[in-house]
Amino acid sequence: MASFTEALEENPAPRRLGDVRLRYEPGRLLGESRAPSFWQRQLPSLCVVLAALCTLGAVVGVLVGGGSERTPLSPIALGALATALMGFALRLEAQLGRRRFVLHFPTERLRLERLRWAPGATRVQWVPFDEVSAVEVVERAPGRYALVVVWRPGGAEGEHWREVLVEHIRASEQEALFRVWRLLHNAFGLRGAGVAGG
Repeated sequence: MASFTEALEENPAPRRLGDVRLRYEPGRLLGESRAPSFWQRQLPSLCVVLAALCTLGAVVGVLVGGGSERTPLSPIALGALATALMGFALRLEAQLGRRRFVLHFPTERLRLERLRWAPGATRVQWVPFDEVSAVEVVERAPGRYALVVVWRPGGAEGEHWREVLVEHIRASEQEALFRVWRLLHNAFGLRGAGVAGG
């Protein structure tokens, strides 16, 4: 571990990669995704309010047109729009969760956290370094990449688990991406990784 720490001090990790800020402290490397902006946090609530208004409009439309045998198209359209807005709000809310990872070099364990806005909803998982089987660069869209860690729980053969460490990596960050990828590769002792800093 000492030689890896020395190599990391000689060739420090970049301070930022994609949507994550990186920080090295003695014995550990921390990465945390940036907090969403005020407007990003308000958007799901706005969608819920609009969905409620559409639902109210659909109910009023059905009550007003209740004398006819066929339901007018406008309440149906408002109901469909309300459903779509609720689905969009839930999707946006899921994206608001922040990620944090910590490489603990003395204990050789990776701590993965999913930080949620709801109290007590944060999910924490510990992964021993020797259970990690790969660190992958995944292309999300042309010129956009993510860094993903893959491991086998308990080191057993079978199901692989995956967790995103860094999202929204731009093509212009290729050098920083390679440095962080190689640093992680070395930390987990994966084959084919050179010496960090070499």
